[in-house]
Amino acid sequence: MTEGLGANALLYLLLLILPVSALIGRRVPLVRVLSMLLGWGVLFGIGVFVLGQRERFDPYLARIASALKLDDQTVSGKEVRIRMAPDGHFWARVNLDGVPRRMLVDSGATVTAVSSTTADAAGLRVHKSMFPMIIQTANGSISADVSEVKNLTLGDIAAHDLPVVVSPAFGETDVLGMNFLSRLKSWRVEGRTLILTPHHPQEFT
Repeated sequence: MTEGLGANALLYLLLLILPVSALIGRRVPLVRVLSMLLGWGVLFGIGVFVLGQRERFDPYLARIASALKLDDQTVSGKEVRIRMAPDGHFWARVNLDGVPRRMLVDSGATVTAVSSTTADAAGLRVHKSMFPMIIQTANGSISADVSEVKNLTLGDIAAHDLPVVVSPAFGETDVLGMNFLSRLKSWRVEGRTLILTPHHPQEFT
């Protein structure tokens, strides 16, 4: 981690020094140099923001963001590290029976919950029951049906035959609950980073 930060700092320093040296060599007035630096700083900040929000723009920017250590979810050794989002939550990028999804990691949720939209996209077999499960949420009690995800992958973590609850009341939000987290070797929060450690890391291409 320290080596990665050092490499990034050196890269940013070179990006700053090279144009400043060129301007000084041309004997450009100091005020003009400072104005240009401010402009470049703003452009650089916009670039970082765009890379951080890459899913809304171009998926190919993910490679650039990863190289600059701006990725919000990374695999480091045997751990998956997820940075806290601006909304104060941890959002994991998962593949759910072949369907990519962004799921909220919630240790307060007993079971993993998926929206009806996600269940349909993943082709989950939802079991209707005369007596559906009653789930307690921040907005009160809701009824939900049950299903099972055959394969859920998150970084190098794989969960098979994971029970889930399904309800249209979840809107567009999918949640990774404790029945997923309890399958891990460990999970913890350090500062603004959620660290997930599986028992047996998988390798995916």
